[in-house]
Amino acid sequence: MNAVRKPLLIVEDDPALQTQMKWAFDAYEVAVASDRESALAQVRRLEPAVITLDLGLPPLPDEPTEGLATLQQILGLLPDAKIIVLTGQNDRANALQAISLGAYDFYAKPFEPDVLGLTIERAFRLHELQEENRRLQSTRQAAALAGILTRDPDMLKACRTIEKVAPTNATVLILGDSGTGKELFARGLHELSPRQGQRFVAINCAAIPETLLESELFGFEKGAFTGAAKQTLGKIETAHRGTLFLDEIGDLPTALQAKLLRFLQERSIERLGGREEIPVDVRVVCATHQNLKALIAEGKFREDLFYRLAEIVISVPPLRQRKGDAALLAHAFVQRYAAEHKRGSMKLAPDAIEAIERHEWPGNVRELENVIKRAVIMADDSSIRAADLDIEAKGKADDLNLRTVRDDAERGAVLRALSRVDGNLSKAAELLGISRPTLYDLLHRFGLK
Repeated sequence: MNAVRKPLLIVEDDPALQTQMKWAFDAYEVAVASDRESALAQVRRLEPAVITLDLGLPPLPDEPTEGLATLQQILGLLPDAKIIVLTGQNDRANALQAISLGAYDFYAKPFEPDVLGLTIERAFRLHELQEENRRLQSTRQAAALAGILTRDPDMLKACRTIEKVAPTNATVLILGDSGTGKELFARGLHELSPRQGQRFVAINCAAIPETLLESELFGFEKGAFTGAAKQTLGKIETAHRGTLFLDEIGDLPTALQAKLLRFLQERSIERLGGREEIPVDVRVVCATHQNLKALIAEGKFREDLFYRLAEIVISVPPLRQRKGDAALLAHAFVQRYAAEHKRGSMKLAPDAIEAIERHEWPGNVRELENVIKRAVIMADDSSIRAADLDIEAKGKADDLNLRTVRDDAERGAVLRALSRVDGNLSKAAELLGISRPTLYDLLHRFGLK
């Protein structure tokens, strides 16, 4: 069988040149467009990796304006596309402007098929290398965030933010309800950072008595207080060159907030009972389920400390807002705990899945995990039923009929497209990537006028 040919889009308004280029580059699946509108339609349909673009397009074939505008719109749709701009012999200034706008390369007409062919081949190769690099990078990212199972757009957005922020030293504040997995995000941030080979040190500010928390964070010298029999390093110093995770930062006592702020400003500490300034190189990540701005208004949290901690803020949505994630996580937990407790192959019955989807999960992922673990242990056979879960199901289960779901999605997309272009059917069809007759059929099917 023949290998699938790569799509190559040629944007050119001269019919003779179109034919010549299609013949010269028949090793590719060549598509042709003669103006901006048809070029954008082909881009949406084919998503080509490489495009050749004539700057002189109608309605102003003697000016580069339309070609440059087309270039920018294509890159808006396909930021990674390699666009080779074709110009006249004396159009160097316009070619350089196109490069500054994001074009991959330029080539002066009349073209030599062999030379332009090499440029196109090189563009395809570069695109493939970049795609491969992204795949390798995503493999590492997937490993670092392996504990986070989700299909929710807001959770995926939080994961992308972690990936972007990880290589930097920015202080990160993770907000979310208890049990949503804030520490998993913090650990993922550490694993994706240049500090991944160093220590990840976590401390829960709400779990340690106020009288002990200062010595836990900053350490102490021998004889600093009764019972201080030897010099002891604090959590901050222990995390030197690594990552310090301060969980439940909203519960940090007011007196310690000032000392933490000074550390964040100076990047050095003093142990209790000591007088020496000790420099510490550490990445600080914090988390809380509390509303810090409300605490600031009540005078319980320092505003200047908040802005030091909130260089980057990541919000983790509660499980009840993550459509489909409860069932997804439940299946994973069943497999894990069935293997752990040697219960063989277990599965969730349909009524159990429906109950999981309808429960509001106030305790989030932690509650779900405990419920599934108990159900795996207590189930009479290999099937976990709703009664084994012992949870309250509220609301109505989602409609999973594919025809209904598809119709709802298509109707919504058509309405949004029409509203965006003020009812212009040609523009709406282009925006949707379909033909006008197809759009007419959809309008008729959904009773839209």
